[in-house]
Amino acid sequence: MSARNNKPHEIVERALALSRADGCLVIADETSTANLRWAGNALTTNGVTRGRSLTVIATVDGQQGTASGVVSRSAVTADELEPLVRAAEAAARGAGPAEDARPLVTDVAAAPGFTDAPAETSSAVFADFAPALGDAFARARAGGRELYGFANHEMVSTYLGTSTGLRLRHDQPTGTLELNAKSPDRTRSAWAGRSTRDFKDVDPAALDAELAGRLDWAKRRVELPAGRYETLLPPTAVADLLIYQLWSASGRDAAEGRTVFSRPGGGTRIGERLSELPLTLRSDPDEPGLECAPFVIAHSSNGDRSVFDNGLAAPATDWIERGTLRNLTTTRHSAALTGLPVTPAADNLILDGGDRSLDEMVADTEHGLLLTCLWYIREVDPATLLLTGLTRDGVYLVEGGEVTGQVNNFRFNESPVDLLRRTTEAGRTEKTLPREWGDWFTRAAMPPLRVPDFNMSSVSQGV
Repeated sequence: MSARNNKPHEIVERALALSRADGCLVIADETSTANLRWAGNALTTNGVTRGRSLTVIATVDGQQGTASGVVSRSAVTADELEPLVRAAEAAARGAGPAEDARPLVTDVAAAPGFTDAPAETSSAVFADFAPALGDAFARARAGGRELYGFANHEMVSTYLGTSTGLRLRHDQPTGTLELNAKSPDRTRSAWAGRSTRDFKDVDPAALDAELAGRLDWAKRRVELPAGRYETLLPPTAVADLLIYQLWSASGRDAAEGRTVFSRPGGGTRIGERLSELPLTLRSDPDEPGLECAPFVIAHSSNGDRSVFDNGLAAPATDWIERGTLRNLTTTRHSAALTGLPVTPAADNLILDGGDRSLDEMVADTEHGLLLTCLWYIREVDPATLLLTGLTRDGVYLVEGGEVTGQVNNFRFNESPVDLLRRTTEAGRTEKTLPREWGDWFTRAAMPPLRVPDFNMSSVSQGV
């Protein structure tokens, strides 16, 4: 009999009841997805999938400390449930004491709906979007453009139960849209992406109009050499840079002198001013439109997450407050090691900007570049958080407040921390889809930024 015939909370309770370990945590993830794909102004495929994964974390106390064992499997049948629990216990007994061991979280109120069926998505999520997309196909065809892309919607219901009595549940919808417009001869291409919870706030007509404008800009080609240029970074590019900065903001690593957030001579740079602009970079599980789990969900331990912290509250946190570094990510273990507060990272990121739109910022640019997005971002130097990567799908020349053509692509070398220091203007914050990290991190809201001397280190032949 398949375990999918049981409700997720029943699987969690059954696994906990089977446990013989000193402590046990069980995470059941119920996932459903719906997607559309299109090419050449026509839908090509669509589908709906469903799945379940189960993670069992066993903890075993010993004279030297507490060990943990983690085993995750998909599509677990009822007959496989006990072997899964035993495998986690065996892994714990075979492991040494866990460095991050802490007492399992207690005294957290049970989440409402823990015993309810999981939330699910379906093709109905595209009920309004699909007809509007069809209209966009017709306009693109009439305008001599070809649209390619995909829309994906995922719903994950996570059930967390522990031997200390936690019973928590979170439903996470995640929607992404990527749309690419090409000229019929394929010499010009433009990209736009959106992040959404339900596709009700996505307008294909507006996106098509945006892409049509970019294809028109690309009719004039200008070759530029490598160098430092005044550059307008759109929200998607800002998100990709600052998400990587958040991933690199480990309090422990900083305290141990290994990152850009380490203070020379020891300690961290918390309290140091990173930007002359009053920029605030923050995470908030209750941010409208970007809601995420308000507690830690850790399927494994690493430098920034600990399985022992499962169920720990993840409150709203300012990482940078009005230009000053305020917090770095910590677990309970790393907080104790460093003396920093416990600040788990939530699954969203917001940079509060100003009031002006990107179009208004373009109008105030005498000579500079306007980017579309970044990709192939890689770390060069953790001590400065120097990153390298490529521009993609359109770098545009701005002259006298107007876009006058498309230039070649570049490789860049920049540190997001140093960019914040040099940024001279932040526009209006809006929800955005990170192009590079969109498979792992989608809940972001960023403003466009003006950087007076963005380092285009070499010319790239990429598209």
